[in-house]
Amino acid sequence: MSHTAHIPSHRKPRRSASKLALRAGVAGGVLGTIAVAGAAGPANAEPVTETIEMPTLGSLDTAGLASAVAASAEASQQEALDQSLESQENAALQKAAKEAKKAKAEADRKAEAERAEKARAEAEAKAKAEQERLEAEARASRDRERTQLRTTSTSDNSSSGSNASDSGSGSTGSSDSGSSTGSSSNTETQAPSGTAAAIVAFARAQIGDAYVMGGTGPNSWDCSGLVQAAYASAGIDLPRISGDQSSRGTSVSLSNLQPGDVLYWGSRSGSYHVAIYVGGGKYVGAQNPSTGVVERSLDWDTPSGAVRIL
Repeated sequence: MSHTAHIPSHRKPRRSASKLALRAGVAGGVLGTIAVAGAAGPANAEPVTETIEMPTLGSLDTAGLASAVAASAEASQQEALDQSLESQENAALQKAAKEAKKAKAEADRKAEAERAEKARAEAEAKAKAEQERLEAEARASRDRERTQLRTTSTSDNSSSGSNASDSGSGSTGSSDSGSSTGSSSNTETQAPSGTAAAIVAFARAQIGDAYVMGGTGPNSWDCSGLVQAAYASAGIDLPRISGDQSSRGTSVSLSNLQPGDVLYWGSRSGSYHVAIYVGGGKYVGAQNPSTGVVERSLDWDTPSGAVRIL
């Protein structure tokens, strides 16, 4: 056993090469700084007599450096987080602005469509009211004309009836049997036959149908449309317009009517209404939208005249 085995070793542990190099570099830097300072000093400066202690590696504040590095890393992370949040906020704002713009455009489109629909409804209502007003004025005008023509026709028929009674008194053998009433009685006893019967039957078959301006059947008619169709059922062609229809055939007096004669209201060449005499002092005609096709007596609305086409 060695004599020194029980004596512990007091040798300092070797430092690593990197630590030695770092300490040597620090020492060299300090010495170089002192040398430069000495050389730059005055020539008569006193020599340094104090010993300067060199800093050691252990005196460096490694904890402070680690804290600074950690703080810098945290600041960088916080800045990155802030930038990410800002980017997300900007994207959300852009999306919200785009959706708001789209919603506003849709609302404007709906509002424009509602305005257009409202304007269309108002225009239709206005046109309908104007049409009703014109129709009412036309009906009132026809009523006035009929009243005036009825008065004139009654006076004319009274004169014609008196003349007819005077001329027919010799054949009847009675001085007072040739009145207009007697003539009408003779007419009313006549029954339609042949072509006239077909015309009357067609006209009466349409009673109850609707009146429609310009209607030509089969379930709705205006006055001249019904007359034209009734004659067509018997193979006779008539014009479409009431004025043209009343201009056909031969004019006959209201006291000498026969079934199938065409009655007219107004002047013969410019009549505004026509109907078909069906016998028995009655006629069938498409009167107006409120009555439709009806059978009426001559006294209900006395026509202005009549024509015989058969």
